[in-house]
Amino acid sequence: MRHTLNGLLFITHQTDRFDYLQSVEIALKGGCRQIQLRMKDATTEDVLKTGLIAKKLCDQYHARLYVNDHVEIGKSIGAAGVHLGKSDMSATEARGLLGSDYVIGGTANSFDDIKRLQSEGVDYIGLGPFRFTGTKKNLSPILGWPGYQTILNQCREHQIILPILAIGGITMKDIPEILKTGFAGIALSSTILNAKDPIEETDRIIKQIKLYQK
Repeated sequence: MRHTLNGLLFITHQTDRFDYLQSVEIALKGGCRQIQLRMKDATTEDVLKTGLIAKKLCDQYHARLYVNDHVEIGKSIGAAGVHLGKSDMSATEARGLLGSDYVIGGTANSFDDIKRLQSEGVDYIGLGPFRFTGTKKNLSPILGWPGYQTILNQCREHQIILPILAIGGITMKDIPEILKTGFAGIALSSTILNAKDPIEETDRIIKQIKLYQK
């Protein structure tokens, strides 16, 4: 049975301070139970090797691992699901490879993207970027509050009820308004890893999210 994504989704990132696996451990120790392994520009071999270890770490904390882009690797390591960027294979094709038990998410930057992803059968949407973020190359147009509100209103008008996660340059102070606006959760990376104490920051963010979750 597939799970629904909500709350905090941590997206792995490599920084001067932490490698990918250290970032996974930080999020897990801080209480996050949804991890997306994102390793842009890494070789397939490196993603597989890191994914196997990340899966073991997630299992230790009873957390779910989602693999970005690499559908076959997600299946081979027994991840909970995969996340597909706008230039990756379609969700329809991914579903054919994975079957019905895997969670499939997709990246959206517009309402048209959301309509397409819904028609392809995704389980959740990552909508962004909210503001500029240095963790992503070839950044799509920044949406900001006006973009978010317009797209969510369009979803309501068309009775699209997929869980939507906000992503892209989001900070702690944005969380209340984002969740009150109607998002199911928030995807974060730099906000956590750039904090003085990333584990403590993860815990604080999760507590903040729980205050405003419907």
